[in-house]
Amino acid sequence: MSVKQLPLTLIVAATPKNGIGKNGALPWPMLKKEMAYFARVTKRVPMPTNTGSVQSDAWQQTNLEGTRRNVVIMGRKTWESIPPKFRPLKDRTNIVISTQDRSMLGGLPEEVLVASDIMSGLAALEQRVRDGSALPVGRAFVIGGASIYKAAMDLPQTKSILMTRIHKDYECDTFFSEDLEDSRAGWQLRTRKELQDYVDEEVPEEPLTDGNDADQVSFQFQLYQRP
Repeated sequence: MSVKQLPLTLIVAATPKNGIGKNGALPWPMLKKEMAYFARVTKRVPMPTNTGSVQSDAWQQTNLEGTRRNVVIMGRKTWESIPPKFRPLKDRTNIVISTQDRSMLGGLPEEVLVASDIMSGLAALEQRVRDGSALPVGRAFVIGGASIYKAAMDLPQTKSILMTRIHKDYECDTFFSEDLEDSRAGWQLRTRKELQDYVDEEVPEEPLTDGNDADQVSFQFQLYQRP
């Protein structure tokens, strides 16, 4: 398959009421275990398969480990919320979705793609793969914010959601648009084993706890999928 046909995976953390942000930041304290999980999962590249696509052709030409890279797709505000020393996100191809011209975004590194929408970003990345100026793609992750999540949910290739369910409500002004528990939406909660197979690591059966002395937060990793 081409880059533009890649299945998309949303990765998101949300409260029981689907709150994901407050004033452009996370409303809960830093959760180091959750951040480490995000980094591992979005960096880990699945084994390639020969699909006869541009991607597998490029893989066959190089035939070396480490020559594919996952993609993280985010909106401008999400990009700007990442501390400058951590962006672009390391060992991943970064795509920033923005209606603003690249020149207005503060001197982005050349390796970062800027596009007006998700599909345009994937098309631009596919051209870079064809040109040999970008690595073939492993998985494509949508990492926020709310409007980018919503746009991704409307795309037929969005098949999976990696949800970190925060077991505590916080005051939020930004929300994840989809109620995954509503059967009419078509999303199904997968088993722990299915989640572990998907992320290729062991996931605790019981909720994790993290945060700070003043605010200990319980949370759990989940996988939702639709046909």
